Amino acid sequence: MATIQLEGVSRRYGQHTVLEGLNLTVNHGECFTLLGPSGCGKTVLLRLIAGFEDPTSGSIRIGDDLVADAATGVTVPPDSRDLGVVFQEYAVWPHMSVFDNVGYPLKLAGVPKEERVSRVMETIALVNLHGLEKRLPSELSGGQQQRVALARALVGKPSLMLLDEPLSNLDANLREEMRFEIKELQHKLDITVMYVTHDQEIALAISDRIAVMDGKGAIRQIGSPEDIFEKPVDSFMFNFMGVANFLQVRREGSGFFVGQGGQPVPWDKPQGDAVAWVAAFRPSDVIIRRDGAGLKGIVKRASFLGPYMDYLVEIDGTHLRTSVDTHEAIMRDLMFTDGEPCIVDLREKHWFDAQSLGEVGA
Repeated sequence: MATIQLEGVSRRYGQHTVLEGLNLTVNHGECFTLLGPSGCGKTVLLRLIAGFEDPTSGSIRIGDDLVADAATGVTVPPDSRDLGVVFQEYAVWPHMSVFDNVGYPLKLAGVPKEERVSRVMETIALVNLHGLEKRLPSELSGGQQQRVALARALVGKPSLMLLDEPLSNLDANLREEMRFEIKELQHKLDITVMYVTHDQEIALAISDRIAVMDGKGAIRQIGSPEDIFEKPVDSFMFNFMGVANFLQVRREGSGFFVGQGGQPVPWDKPQGDAVAWVAAFRPSDVIIRRDGAGLKGIVKRASFLGPYMDYLVEIDGTHLRTSVDTHEAIMRDLMFTDGEPCIVDLREKHWFDAQSLGEVGA
């Protein structure tokens, strides 16, 4: 069982603290993603689990095995942790064929030749490289080289796979193809996958659960992709998980007004004592029209982007973005131009205390 348990894990380099008192549990058989901005400590955490670095404090368990414990000095070497690792750089040996690259870990482990050949060919077929086993890396595409690295990590039949930004060097089409292949492999082999990325789209597409880290190395929220996207715990989370609109709202007495103007908020009001609020919502939550109920605004910028129209709208000194399918815009007379008045309504929104916006860029 490849569960992962981190208790009070910290990692410091001199006076610089990357991770502090981190607790985390990853269940067997799930695809768990560490998502966060560059430099937040995702890769450091992965290296601690892999055994390439030791925690400054705290302990790490993989299954029933204690693999690292700063208090007692326990540290199990990487090759004894029953895991495979794939890094952003493919790290395939250029002078070795696909077969030799994939089989190298088995050769080091002293696996008999007949068994080694069988397992290598089985794994090569598993990652859709059958027929390419004699080629050198220079004769392969980027996606094929990444499959070689994936096969090399899988050939030892680990119960845990650690993937550190393995798709970032691929073009968009290959990234999409490979992310679905990784998810399929995870289910087929019944292994635990911990995936590190800064790409929200990949995280949402492949994960059973996601842990979002902020720039200080703290975990802000753990949950399913749906919960992370639809139920953010704070404004940092809402902003990090996609294009976000923040409509400024102020309280005056018992009333709530938008921006610097006098238009009252036409929706359900925020609950709390704060004087300044923001209504947070996605561009897809905006309903824009020429008349009817809602807030009066001005289209400051109208951009034709082929499949859709992109609008920047000002409402009493505060701005929001939305888009409308071009065919729908033509049929419903929603082809606005710069400077035209409009009406804005919302399908969904989240209320946040305006003071929390200072953390959005953290």
